Amino acid sequence: MIGERLSGRCLCGECRFEARVLKSHADACHCGMCRRWGGGPSLGVEVADLEFDPGAPLLIYRSSEWAERISCVRCGSGLAFRMIDGSFANVPLAVFDPPLDLPLTVEIFIDEKPSGYAFAGSTQKMTGAEVMAAFAGREA
Repeated sequence: MIGERLSGRCLCGECRFEARVLKSHADACHCGMCRRWGGGPSLGVEVADLEFDPGAPLLIYRSSEWAERISCVRCGSGLAFRMIDGSFANVPLAVFDPPLDLPLTVEIFIDEKPSGYAFAGSTQKMTGAEVMAAFAGREA
C-alpha cells in the first residue's frame, strides 16, 4: 500500500481526489482544532501528491500560520489537513474509496486529549510540544 495512488471523495461526491499513501499505519490527532473540525479525534494517514479534481467545490481554510484544512463546500466533509509549505498532508481514513483499514500506531497532541475516550491497544504517544519539535526538524 505504501506508495500506492488511491482515490477518495467527500460525502456528496462533488470533491474527488487522488493521493499517494506514504504510511502503512494511521495516526490519531487529539488537538483542539482537529476535534472541533471533525467532531472528534482525527484518524488519518500521511499522503503525498494530493490532487483534487478540477472544479471541485473546495473550501480551503487557513487554520494557523503554517497549516490549512480542506473541506467540501457543499456537504462539509473534512478532506485533508496540509502544511502550507507542502511538506506534509494528512487525509482522513474514511474518505478513501474504500475507507482505509490501517492499524492505529501513533497518537499526537495526547496532552490535549479529553479523558472521556481512549483507543484500545498500545500506541506511540506524543505531546503537542513533541509534535511541533518533530515538524521543525522536517525537510520541506
